Amino acid sequence: MSQLILYLARDEIQKIVADMAKRISDDYKGKSPVFIGILKGSFIFLADLIRYLTIPAKIDFIRTSSYGNNSVSSGEVILTKDIEIDIKNRDVIIVEDVADTGVTLSYLIDYMGSKNPNSIKTCALLDKRGYRKIEIKLDYYGHYVSEGFLVGYGLDYAENYRYLSDIYDLKL
Repeated sequence: MSQLILYLARDEIQKIVADMAKRISDDYKGKSPVFIGILKGSFIFLADLIRYLTIPAKIDFIRTSSYGNNSVSSGEVILTKDIEIDIKNRDVIIVEDVADTGVTLSYLIDYMGSKNPNSIKTCALLDKRGYRKIEIKLDYYGHYVSEGFLVGYGLDYAENYRYLSDIYDLKL
């Protein structure tokens, strides 16, 4: 039987997201970056992040798969939905829910780089750097996570728990 243990409450999450949006807005003052959310996990985080920005921005989504119905990444990234906005000569911010192994973000940084953007930065709500298989640089991250499998606020396990407003540590 699975158990959910509260990890971050909704009000804590909103403070983290608002602080990240302020840093991004300050860094991109006078610019209009393209935020590319990695589906499905980032959609709630990205929606909140955009609402806190004080700069204009465009939004697009990309979808990859590396987990399937498992709690551990397979290590293989499959692109299942590409972006639709032309990012050539644009400032791009890739938005991830959880940066853990680094495999997906590394793949997407290389992939986006092939489209000749002006710049690429990374943004993750949660940083699980202790899980890295590939070293990546997160330009913006909200909260460091040392352990646990987190669900809620868009994060899932086998397509469950995304609807939760708080973030929980799922004990399987």
